[in-house]
Amino acid sequence: MISRHGPTLRELSVQALSSVERGYDLLAPKFDHTPFRTPDSFLDATVHALSGFGPFGAGLDVCCGTGAGLTALRSLCRGPVTGVDFSAGMLAQARSAHPEAALVRADVRALPFADRFDLAVTFGALGHFLPVERPALFEGVHRTLRPGGLFAFPIWAPPPVTSLAHWGMLGFDLAMRVRNAVWRPTFVMYYRTAAFRAVRDDLTAAGFTVGTIALSSLGRSRDGAPRYWLVVARKAASVRKPRTLGS
Repeated sequence: MISRHGPTLRELSVQALSSVERGYDLLAPKFDHTPFRTPDSFLDATVHALSGFGPFGAGLDVCCGTGAGLTALRSLCRGPVTGVDFSAGMLAQARSAHPEAALVRADVRALPFADRFDLAVTFGALGHFLPVERPALFEGVHRTLRPGGLFAFPIWAPPPVTSLAHWGMLGFDLAMRVRNAVWRPTFVMYYRTAAFRAVRDDLTAAGFTVGTIALSSLGRSRDGAPRYWLVVARKAASVRKPRTLGS
C-alpha cells in the first residue's frame, strides 16, 4: 500500500509512537505517497456534489494536511482559500504545493476565525478527535462561517459485520486503544468513533442544519447502498429584523 517513495516501516513505527502533531511532522515529506492522503476520487466526488450549491466566496480546509482539500476548494470558490492545521511539517508541504493559499497553524478545536468563510471542508480528519472533542470542533467551524455558509465532508457508511473491512477497523481501533493505554504521548486515530448519527447530533447542537448527499461514484455495497456520503451542514442565514413604523 506504500509506494517506493513513501515512508519505510521503521519511519511509520516511529510516527505511530509519537504524538499526533510530532507524528505528522515526521511523516509530512512523504505523506502524499501514502494511502492516508485523500484520494483524488474523493476530492472529485466532493466537488461534483457541491457544485450545485456554489459558487462560493472564501473557502476553508480544516485539518488541511499537505493541502489535498485546497485543490477542491479552488474549484469551488471564487474568493481566497485558507488551510489550517497544527502540524508545521504538513503546512510546509502544503505551502510548497499551494503557494496561493493562506496557511495557518492552529488547533482546530479553537479556530482563530469568525464570520469569514462561505464554505468549509475537511477530509479524513474526524478520527483524530475523540467524541468529547467534536463539539468544540464543530462550534468553531460554525463560528468561522458567514450566515448561510456550508460545512461539508465525506463520511463512510459502516461496513457490515460480516465484512473484512468491519473487522479490520475494529482491530485497528482496539490496537490503538491498547497503544494509548500503555504508551505516552497518545496518538488519537480511530475509525469507529465518528458514526453518522453521533456526528449529526453534534453538528445540530452546534447550530447546523444537516443533510447528506450520496457519493455514488465511490461505489456501492452489496445491498446497493452507497459506501460513502457527503455530509452537508448549513449555518442559518441571518434573520432580518422586521421594520417598524418610521424606520
